[in-house]
Amino acid sequence: MPRRTPRTILDRLRTPRRFPKFLMGASICVLVAGLLSPLSQAAAADTTVLAAEDHCGNQCSDILPAGQNGNATLAQILLNQAFGSQPAHADDQLAPYANLASGYSGLTDAKINDFFRDASFGVPADQVESTLKPAGRTDVTIVRDKKTGVPHITGTTRYGTEFGAGYAAAQDRLWLMDVFRHVGRGKLTPFAGGAPSNQGLEQEFWRHAPYTEADLQAQIDNAVAKNGARGQQALADVKAYIAGINAYIDASDSGRYYPGEYVLTGHKDSVTNAGTIEKFKETDLVALASVIGALFGSGGGGEVNNAISLLAAQSKYGVEEGTKVWESFRERNDPEAVLTLHNGESFPYATKPSSPQGEALPDAGSVAGEPLVHDRTGSAATSTAAKTSAAATAGALGSAKRGMSNALVVSGKHTASGNPIAVFGPQTGYFAPQLLMLQEIQGPGLSARGASFAGLSMYVELGRGQDYAWSATTSGQDIIDTYAVELCQDDTHYLYRGTCTPMEKIEQTNAWKPTTADGTAAGSYRMQVWRTKYGPVTHRATVDGKKVAYTTLRSSYMHEADSIIGFQMLNDPDYVKSPQTFQSAVQHINYTFNWFYADSKHTAYYNSGDNPVRATGVDAEFPVWARPAYEWKNWTPTTNTADYTPASAHPNSIDQDYYISWNNKQAKDYTTASWGNGSVHRGNLLEDRVKKLVTTGGVTRASLTGAMADAALADLRAEDVLPELLKVVKSSPVTDPAAAAAVTRLSDWVAAGAKRKESSAGSKAYANAEAIRILDAWWPLLVKAEFEPGLGSDLYTAMTNNLPVDEAPSAGHGPTGSHAGSSFQYGWWSYVHKDIRAVLGESVQGGLAKPYCGNGSLSACRDILIGTLKTAAGRTAAQVYPGDELCSAGDQWCADSVNQRTLGGIKHNKISWQNRPTYQQVVEFPSHR
Repeated sequence: MPRRTPRTILDRLRTPRRFPKFLMGASICVLVAGLLSPLSQAAAADTTVLAAEDHCGNQCSDILPAGQNGNATLAQILLNQAFGSQPAHADDQLAPYANLASGYSGLTDAKINDFFRDASFGVPADQVESTLKPAGRTDVTIVRDKKTGVPHITGTTRYGTEFGAGYAAAQDRLWLMDVFRHVGRGKLTPFAGGAPSNQGLEQEFWRHAPYTEADLQAQIDNAVAKNGARGQQALADVKAYIAGINAYIDASDSGRYYPGEYVLTGHKDSVTNAGTIEKFKETDLVALASVIGALFGSGGGGEVNNAISLLAAQSKYGVEEGTKVWESFRERNDPEAVLTLHNGESFPYATKPSSPQGEALPDAGSVAGEPLVHDRTGSAATSTAAKTSAAATAGALGSAKRGMSNALVVSGKHTASGNPIAVFGPQTGYFAPQLLMLQEIQGPGLSARGASFAGLSMYVELGRGQDYAWSATTSGQDIIDTYAVELCQDDTHYLYRGTCTPMEKIEQTNAWKPTTADGTAAGSYRMQVWRTKYGPVTHRATVDGKKVAYTTLRSSYMHEADSIIGFQMLNDPDYVKSPQTFQSAVQHINYTFNWFYADSKHTAYYNSGDNPVRATGVDAEFPVWARPAYEWKNWTPTTNTADYTPASAHPNSIDQDYYISWNNKQAKDYTTASWGNGSVHRGNLLEDRVKKLVTTGGVTRASLTGAMADAALADLRAEDVLPELLKVVKSSPVTDPAAAAAVTRLSDWVAAGAKRKESSAGSKAYANAEAIRILDAWWPLLVKAEFEPGLGSDLYTAMTNNLPVDEAPSAGHGPTGSHAGSSFQYGWWSYVHKDIRAVLGESVQGGLAKPYCGNGSLSACRDILIGTLKTAAGRTAAQVYPGDELCSAGDQWCADSVNQRTLGGIKHNKISWQNRPTYQQVVEFPSHR
């Protein structure tokens, strides 16, 4: 079966054939001419923006593809779909971003801005493209530069500054902001159409955060109440920001330059202008925050899957031996794992208790997922819709969260200038328009430039201040626990501290009908979640014969708005003046992130998140009984607050020689919720390169950027695991011609650097293409042949539910799907690496509990590898890369390519694969305040 690229919202607009036929003729020109008649939003001007105090000295750069402009009128959408034309600044950062893959080898500091954009404060007079006083206000100015169209917002009052930020956000991302407020409320399908992808999106996130309007408002009230003057300021900022958004809605409606997607989805009439664009309100921002937090900042979950795989291991090997096997695959504290804090510091968290207490493991075969969707009608009742729901459930409840993002930070002791250097950014996927947007914001108590998630850009979330820069990667430590609530009376009552208590039913019905944008047939369904004081119900089971419901409770549940204070502090030049004050700021962020900092003298790191203090003996890996003895310490269910580990217990550091992060393990004894932190992790790709640079000394912005770019093209399996596999295969002469030819190709590829890189810039064909095809085909075959015979099919399947086998760029499976750039985060490479080294007799720390390849016999293992290699070598390119909606079968380059997935009406060209941050900074401050 061909892989199907996930279809998102307006993917049906991707090709002109989706438009009515009359639009394809000459009449399109008449229609477009009429639609282009409204007045332009801003007049050009040559006013100079006075820059705030800027210590970057032209040594700060950033990039965010595809482009700043994420809004398009109906005319612009029609032109894009019919002729491929792009609105101004819609894709002008895509080519520089893509070109780094072929241009990094000769990179110098002077050439960095060939691939990035100058991130200095302000706009030179000759680079001003437009100047706008939004809504006629005199206390704020939005200036956009010619090169990228980024808004530079300067205010003389705090209110005016935030009003301008909201107005600029709506100018660039109104449609996207509207989409994601509906995702957060679980109401995407009525708004944007019933495409299966839309169904999956709203189901995944509403299951994660099934909030009522009262819940959303309560979170605002709580965040304001507990944060004093900063809480009051945050609320004022939000109100001003929303006023700016709504002012743009009014202006674009009267001027008829609102996003064309509102017409194509039936919310506005292009002829009469009838219809409305719903104004934003404060609770919309909480709904938006819940989506972003779920995507990137909520580590944990998966306890039920963990329990199922543990029981399978115990069934296979017995309780004692099965537990040892399970623990060896879990790699909670693997001694070979790459660490962000590499000087031996220990930060114990979620470690294995010596005597586990309160475990509530299900009876074998008793677990059933709690259905979310009910009463399906029309297109919601198809098999495709059912499969979409199953995938959404797996995404919401598993521990393999979207991690992504990387950071490389080097102390000034090891740089050519003596100043620290950072190359870092979030890896948030690729969309059109992009989830993130750029801005500079200057006003009372605000001075920053960088990226923010659309609709949450009242502050810069990742970027630079006057003399410092910061960024984040997803950390993934466990802030989600699963409780077994014992049922009483019936299936909707449970025991809460000895009292039979009714569950709370939260439900909503969504219905949709076909639109120009989405022709999905009419349909509807009802989403229903049962909530308990221990969180929403996710599964039903029996434990020792007792009927239970499993629930998930995360520390950020009902606290989606809390992190606003940390971001406010990061934007405040009077607050962040040192690595210590930076760490203090990010301590106010309750989502699970690794935070990095650099100024002219210092570097720093801090791991954020509200890490609950668990009861003694509770193992965070498995479900526990919902009883007072096993609750979080001092947990208050009405507010979902508890005791959290102190800041000193979170991995943190100042001025380590260098830091790397690619969602790897933070520090010794600090357990992450997701599996796969073993001897081979994509963090090794950064560690090996940065360590080499630091050892040599004289690191520059160019050399550190080059290290990142080189790692971005590396095939982790080929670089770190394939050499060990080839040792086994070559342990005796390879006489089979097909196998020998494959070995030669693979060996040549390893010798050439094991990159997935074009043979020449723009060739759309890989050097070593045959070797890449062979490994892509071989990896799943060899893993299955290596491990399934020893584990047995039940345990092997259970383990693959905890950790996918592979995540190659072309893989149409795993958390990131296809064409997403991010690769090699989740896979069995560490297991293969440890097992094969053990077969070879090499030293292995933290090895697997049992040998698997050939049951530990070198010759038998070799036979397995050669047999599967021959099969893989015989697979055609069309079999390995079967094609999808973007690519023809057999097109290897296209199968790997990065696609900006359409969330609106504008589409962009594919680019060659890179595994790097979406938004990225390159910074080096020569001076400090």
